[in-house]
Amino acid sequence: MDTGAAGNRWVTVPSGRVTLSDRRTRRSWTVEVAAFRLSAFPVTQGWYAEVTGARPSAACGDRLPVEGVSWWDAVRFCNALSVREGLTPAYEVRPGTGSADWDTTADGYRLPTEAEWEHACRAGGTGPRYGPLDEIAWYRGNSADAIHPVGGRRPNTWGLYDMLGNVWDWCWDLYDPEVYGTYRVLRGGGWSDEHWSCRASVRRRSHPTFRIDDVGFRVARPTPGARDPRPA
Repeated sequence: MDTGAAGNRWVTVPSGRVTLSDRRTRRSWTVEVAAFRLSAFPVTQGWYAEVTGARPSAACGDRLPVEGVSWWDAVRFCNALSVREGLTPAYEVRPGTGSADWDTTADGYRLPTEAEWEHACRAGGTGPRYGPLDEIAWYRGNSADAIHPVGGRRPNTWGLYDMLGNVWDWCWDLYDPEVYGTYRVLRGGGWSDEHWSCRASVRRRSHPTFRIDDVGFRVARPTPGARDPRPA
């Protein structure tokens, strides 16, 4: 683990293979994931305010995960953080088109793909969770109906915190464009969700403009010389 932007910690996630599944189509597919770096915690309100000057969240606290942010807000944060650190932004936002282009050769910050997210969450395991739920996640059964500061539960074996519970994470991917158009993938479950939503394989979807108090995000970066991270 190393320390990067604004003192946030980063985990180098090793390469590997993960199998994804879709409930509607009853299809499963295997993705080869290249090594990449992922923030050890969800983006906090303090980090978000430092980069953007905004505090959109319903709850208030620098160590709380930022929430009330859309997929577009997360994309813009990634670009702003890249510019701030002298890196090449990963995304070209095209106003009025409802879409963004991802330059996979850029060295800047970005959202993880859902394959990267699930691979990172599982941390080499095969079960639905990386430990007993009450030890690793804030969810409906133990959150007292409130969001909690990041890092308050036990991390997975790769040192990633809050991969399950507390806030859902936006991912880069379209959920199911044939049926849901521009809806993007959410992963991980949140502080108000039942236990069955806090599993490594659970996929949720929402419109990229959607904002609510249990959805946030975490950010990724490529490792030097990394190949295109998008699934073939």
